[in-house]
Amino acid sequence: MKTTLMKDTGSNLGASLRIALATIMLCGGLYPLVIFSFARLATPESASGSLIRDRRGTVVGSRLISQSFSKPGYFWPRPSAPKYDASAAAGSNLSPASPEVRSRAMQTIKVFGADSRHPLPADLAAASGSGLDPFITLQAALFQAPRVAAARGMTPGGVEAAIRRQSKEERIFPSGEGLVNVLVLNMELDAVQKNNIAPRQ
Repeated sequence: MKTTLMKDTGSNLGASLRIALATIMLCGGLYPLVIFSFARLATPESASGSLIRDRRGTVVGSRLISQSFSKPGYFWPRPSAPKYDASAAAGSNLSPASPEVRSRAMQTIKVFGADSRHPLPADLAAASGSGLDPFITLQAALFQAPRVAAARGMTPGGVEAAIRRQSKEERIFPSGEGLVNVLVLNMELDAVQKNNIAPRQ
């Protein structure tokens, strides 16, 4: 009886280990490999992290992850709870009624120089759920255009043309308003000034 019980226990343990090993190989090895290979073939740019390179081929960021910009000659992204740390994407988990959230919003409004005549677009006053949203709305970009144009010594019309081109490229719905990728827009303006050419219409 005891010998039979031990044999059954050993048999069940062996079967459990084989099932566990097969599951690990299937779910932890084969399945991710198939999905990764399909993604590399179907959407190679996204599978590689949607990396953005400068003219020398150096990776300067990702199209999907926000970066911090603070100089007046650059467009600024939305606030970030994790301080633009891509390894710690998260919201603040604070209630919308939290005094801390209100204080942060008021400070942001002050930094942007908004007032009752020129109210700050909502997305510039509030962080996204991940804190790494690389996009701002068209209104948020146009709000910053005068500051950027003045700091760069460019005409407001030239800066606005670059904004609207980016907005068209990032349009989510054909009939809707597009978004503006902050990093891509800043890189285009740098290239425009470096080459002393007008932004593409």
